[in-house]
Amino acid sequence: MSPARKNLLLAGLEAKNRGALLAETAPVTLRCGESLTNVGQRVAHVFFPIDSSISLAVPVGGQPHLVIGLVGFEGMLGMPLILGTAVSGFRGLVQGEGQAWRVDAERFLRELNSNLAWRSTLNRYVHVRMLQVAHGAACRSSHLVEARLASWLLKSGDRARSDRISLTHEMLSQLLGVRRAGVTLAASALQDRALIRYTRGHILLLDAGGLEAAACPCYAGERQTYSRYMR
Repeated sequence: MSPARKNLLLAGLEAKNRGALLAETAPVTLRCGESLTNVGQRVAHVFFPIDSSISLAVPVGGQPHLVIGLVGFEGMLGMPLILGTAVSGFRGLVQGEGQAWRVDAERFLRELNSNLAWRSTLNRYVHVRMLQVAHGAACRSSHLVEARLASWLLKSGDRARSDRISLTHEMLSQLLGVRRAGVTLAASALQDRALIRYTRGHILLLDAGGLEAAACPCYAGERQTYSRYMR
């Protein structure tokens, strides 16, 4: 399978259209912690992750940014362009290092405006993202930290296509919206159950089935939402 086809949105394009979109481009490496876009900034490029992941965050009154979503090979960063605006409403921060296709905004818009079938696909993707953000807000106020951590680790592993991920206590604290002490307790509980091994920011997922059982229902719900609308 070609690198382009490893991103599900690019896989929805016919070969000739995909070739035109990606002409004279090559996958770029996204580094952990790299900021790709900020709130109020013009969207200059669209990113289609291959095995990397990008967290979406919003500012909260002088406090650390609140993470509201995660984008991987199933999606893209640059959604405002689909909605007819060139200004980002989120901060896009690389969570998982890896590769992604980076496409100039003007080239993306040309393909979007000339390909009604792909526009329909991307419109559905926007709908899915809106649902996932809404469900994420409900999850944050309804589910225990340990269950939310298990869910986020599974999502991160899915995007990395690996059972090995890198997430520090500080990053997990921002992802879950809790203090580092809460992250320590939750991670220790999962480790005590032999579901993960956690050492200095490196996490090995030992038992995916056990993690899914420990996760809040939002993990399975998010996957079902994507499958329902993106067939």
